[in-house]
Amino acid sequence: MSTNTMKAIRLHEFGGPEVLCYEEAPLPELKLGEVLVRVHAVGINPPDWYLREGYKDLPPEWQPAVSFPFILGSDMSGVVEAVATDVQGFSVGDEVFGMVRFPSMGESAAYAEYVAAPASDLALKPAGIDHVHAAGAPMAGLTGWQFLIELGHNEANPFQPESHRPLPINGKTVLVNGAAGGVGHLAVQLAKWKGAHVIAVASGKHESFLRELGADEFIDYTKSPPEDIAHDVDLVLDTLGGPTTGRFLRTLKRGGALFPVFIGFSDAEEAAKLGVTVSMTQVRSNGPQLAELGRLLDAGTVRVAIDSTFPLADARKAHERAARGHIQGKIVLTIV
Repeated sequence: MSTNTMKAIRLHEFGGPEVLCYEEAPLPELKLGEVLVRVHAVGINPPDWYLREGYKDLPPEWQPAVSFPFILGSDMSGVVEAVATDVQGFSVGDEVFGMVRFPSMGESAAYAEYVAAPASDLALKPAGIDHVHAAGAPMAGLTGWQFLIELGHNEANPFQPESHRPLPINGKTVLVNGAAGGVGHLAVQLAKWKGAHVIAVASGKHESFLRELGADEFIDYTKSPPEDIAHDVDLVLDTLGGPTTGRFLRTLKRGGALFPVFIGFSDAEEAAKLGVTVSMTQVRSNGPQLAELGRLLDAGTVRVAIDSTFPLADARKAHERAARGHIQGKIVLTIV
């Protein structure tokens, strides 16, 4: 490899997994405020495949304006190779992890051997876990954190006029829909850590996995609709969200809350009648929150489950795995 190029997964057009090209790309240039990381592992997330497809489910005015070719991906773990002159807190040789420049579409560029990341997006990798598990943590963990524990920023909310506000959940009943997935399995553990009684909704094959992570109750949605079984819930975190999320309104206590992770909720009138707060936000990069999550990962209080790993060159296969669904934890790309 010559000194100014690296291997990366780039897109030259939107489309299915076949548009992911493993090829030479220019090495990123280090700017002020940034850290150059030699990447060991990359976590894949739903925004990766939404962006690969051109975010075709979003209204046209929300669709990302990206210039081709670009490198996909936001979550990574690796070793600091170089540090800009103004950066403090990181040194060459440090192991770090982070969600890079999210939600700036197409600028995160993590599916690559090297990433130049804002120092503020990174945290020291917990010593107790490897790069694969660390790479699986950032977006899913920060989504759980910002929805349930602390928003951590005051950027305008693209989904609603008011800011999202997490609620105190100690002693409360929290239902997590899509509990076995990336966000779901970490949200279950964060809610337990915060003292909630957790109901996990997933397909039956994930039951023992979710009980091991601390779920108090389990609903197999393949056997019965969760909204027919769960009642008097204080908070629903619907990690799938979308147009069907309104069905959870009837599981909630009056004064309860529904937090959908993906847009599509359209039952505002019914929610108002039931006195239910419906709120969402967009996850944002946050090094200090990641450092707090890192302490929980280091202590084993929260753990990242790995569904499967693929070499970076096989990103296409990783996206095909994601498309098959029923993911248990995280899919991670590895770089040797």
